[in-house]
Amino acid sequence: MPDIKRLQFTTIRQNPEAILADTLVLGVYEGRNFTEPAQHVDRLVHRRLSAFLADRAFEGRSGQMMSLLGLPGIKAQEILVIGLGARDKWNRAQFRKVQNAVMEHLSRTGSRTVINTLTAITERDILTGWSIRQTVEASYQAIYRFTECLGQNSKKTSFPRLERIHLVLAGSKISETDTRSAIASGTAMAHGIFLCRNLANLPPNIATPRFLAAEARKLAQSDPRFKLKILTEREMKRIGLNALLAVAQGSHEPPRLIVLEYLGQRSSSGKPIALIGKGITFDSGGISIKPAAAMDEMKFDMCGAASVLGTLKVVSELKLPLHVVGVVAAAENMPGGGAVKPADIIHTLSGHTVEVLNTDAEGRLVLCDAITYAQNQYQPQVIIDAATLTGACVVALGHYPSGLFANNDELAHELENAAIEALDPVWRLPLWHEYQDSLKSNFADFSNVGGRDAGAITAACFLWRFISKVPWAHLDIAGTAWKSGNDKGATGRPVPLLAQYLMTRAGRKL
Repeated sequence: MPDIKRLQFTTIRQNPEAILADTLVLGVYEGRNFTEPAQHVDRLVHRRLSAFLADRAFEGRSGQMMSLLGLPGIKAQEILVIGLGARDKWNRAQFRKVQNAVMEHLSRTGSRTVINTLTAITERDILTGWSIRQTVEASYQAIYRFTECLGQNSKKTSFPRLERIHLVLAGSKISETDTRSAIASGTAMAHGIFLCRNLANLPPNIATPRFLAAEARKLAQSDPRFKLKILTEREMKRIGLNALLAVAQGSHEPPRLIVLEYLGQRSSSGKPIALIGKGITFDSGGISIKPAAAMDEMKFDMCGAASVLGTLKVVSELKLPLHVVGVVAAAENMPGGGAVKPADIIHTLSGHTVEVLNTDAEGRLVLCDAITYAQNQYQPQVIIDAATLTGACVVALGHYPSGLFANNDELAHELENAAIEALDPVWRLPLWHEYQDSLKSNFADFSNVGGRDAGAITAACFLWRFISKVPWAHLDIAGTAWKSGNDKGATGRPVPLLAQYLMTRAGRKL
């Protein structure tokens, strides 16, 4: 895949009027309540800015934008004013929403150099380091374009022109070390999100299980702290990964189990943190075939796998002192003469037998073997899996939070706190033994689906049966890993959440 376009970020602690740039960004709250940088500029230009905004009924509503050109005493060619909304409602979510809007706008209008004064706003719970990191992430997100499958003529005109962002820190006491750390964290996070989005956006005739394995190899070759193991069909048969193999047996594409271990620093117990990703590179539903409408979006059924690789890229770029193992169960779920059938019974790696009642509930089958493999080989201290597992989770939560399930309250709280910090929200759903009854089978230890009710919960309960006394969390990202409609494409979630969790575990504040 193509290299990520690198943006340059510099910080300035003086007022911004003397910096030569294409665009100077100023923030104004509702009621034309100016931020300090905007007040400074307005005084410098003899109130022409406030007069201009008043004349055009600019009220400062969140996301409202207005630009003016060529004010005397300001070296920037354009001033872009962005509404911040009500001052008493200004918070982290609003900050990121506004930064996203600003950078998206600038990426479309051709600005190369930008002076962003929003990083100088440190009200309420917004700290300078956090705002720098979020601005860096928002800047990178604004320039993301999936161009891998465009023709050469289209590629020439597809990329935004943003090159350099000056971050204004007037009045801030943040150290240069922390400033550099915040920029590095934001950059690494963006690169991990880019990798996740690129892998998920690729068409399924390119992004096969073998392709994911090749991309994992490229990542492993980028850092000597990585150790890579790729299990082929023959090796999986020898070990007994029968559930993963069953899902793949209707496809001509061979499955892969990808194990990418990062040895930044061994824990005192020697046990790693395990991240496990569902990597169904295309999900037709198998014999229980899906409806044709929007089936193209089933190329996104490997977003869990993409997010594990994206998270490991962040970990590597930040050189986190952690021991992390990523396990990706990669397969294609297709109908065919050899495909797994409803009523088939599978002997999983754990020793449990599973009656397949619905071949479209395949994600939990590849994950259960991956979970068992991770436990057998690495005895992890924590397991977190990420999977586009159930449409039921989308019905329950929509497209804003990912579903969170956990057998351990401490781990759940750590992930919830990471979600708040990273602005990658989750909502915890119950994981109760009472739901296990729906998985009863007359012919095997249990079935792979329950009834219509509580589908996201019963799917999590299925995975829970394969956890052996270790803190475990399951992220159902079916509603958050990609967008449909005009903005169709992968979001890169939950890379921010997983990376933030690991950064916190490593003691990184920024």
